[in-house]
Amino acid sequence: MPFFAVMAKPVGPLCNLSCSYCYYKEKVSLYPDVSTFVMPDTVLESFISQYFSLNGSNGADFSWQGGEPLLLGLDFFEKVIRLEKRYARGRRFSNTIQTNGTLINDNWCEFFTRNKILVGLSIDGPPDLHDLYRRDNQNNPTAHTVIAAAALLSRHGVEFNTLTTISNANAKRPLETYAFLKEISQGFIQFIPLVERIPGPEAQSLGLSLDIPPGGGGDYGIEVTPWSVSPEDFGTFYTTIFDEWVRHDVGTVFVQLFDVTLANHLGAPPVVCYYSPDCGQAGVLEHNGDMYACDHFVYPATKLGNIMTTDMETMLTGERQKAFGLAKSLALPTCCTTCDVLFACHGECPKNRFAWTPDGEPGLNYLCAGYKHFFRHSGEAMQRMAQLLRSRQPASLIMDGNHTS
Repeated sequence: MPFFAVMAKPVGPLCNLSCSYCYYKEKVSLYPDVSTFVMPDTVLESFISQYFSLNGSNGADFSWQGGEPLLLGLDFFEKVIRLEKRYARGRRFSNTIQTNGTLINDNWCEFFTRNKILVGLSIDGPPDLHDLYRRDNQNNPTAHTVIAAAALLSRHGVEFNTLTTISNANAKRPLETYAFLKEISQGFIQFIPLVERIPGPEAQSLGLSLDIPPGGGGDYGIEVTPWSVSPEDFGTFYTTIFDEWVRHDVGTVFVQLFDVTLANHLGAPPVVCYYSPDCGQAGVLEHNGDMYACDHFVYPATKLGNIMTTDMETMLTGERQKAFGLAKSLALPTCCTTCDVLFACHGECPKNRFAWTPDGEPGLNYLCAGYKHFFRHSGEAMQRMAQLLRSRQPASLIMDGNHTS
């Protein structure tokens, strides 16, 4: 049986920040009659029980996101741990919490340490870059609080990685951003490209994008928000950091895209859905038990059902979800199917496939030019690292030899 992942959003879209680029806060419009976005105990217990059943002997890796999940408080997550221990029945389980870091204190750190919880910390680079788009609900800067949270996590021995959006701003300062993240992190760095389309008048009248999924056509052009990264800056951002990493940091700093690209050069299964041939094995659970096809596709059209009336296995293995996952490869433009770097990107996320090919075919990834630049630029060094690993040598040996990138 294939492994399925479910991202749980126990506090829905509620957050104590008001990030300019947040795509999830608008999801409150999906629940116009809801005043309190808190996962009820009945839904929580059903989710934990079903999630263990879904993955059988594989155990369960729980991922808690939002909004800001720490708004629920320690008591909620202590309850999570008790329920996981009850339903594990000897199987392994783990927890990851993605947070903006502003609520982290010693009590939270003690809880994370005691329960071996991996923390994902959202931070967009040096303070001026972070505070440009990540401010609180009173429009106050938050960088100083998040940097303090990173130090507190390290002091308590909590494992954490950093999650950074690549925006129009930090994309122009790649080495400064990378050096800052290395300084405050434990060496595990994830980047997510910031790409948001601007809906036309009809879509805006429907409540932004709620009725028109990304990549689904409708009243959208290819104009993007001012904070979105351009394909050119995106590619340069990654190649600049890669050149620094491959000379100095292989084996000590782990950048998610570099790891995934190396895995694709080795022919290993990608661990990130963005760079997999198909998707559909990572659903999203809302606070009330509603299940959606994907974190980036939380729309009425992609709602699979509710776990209180239909079990998760039925929804995630059903024909609708299978069709959603297979559409990623089936909808590739012709030029993608013959591209020399298709093995590395597989068209990336369908949410970003809203551009047109030079031949006028729809469905090209907006970031295509940037990805091509990075994958081709890094190709020779990636192949050399793959050769080292195949010969049972560490990839870090590339830093000792002659290589070109």
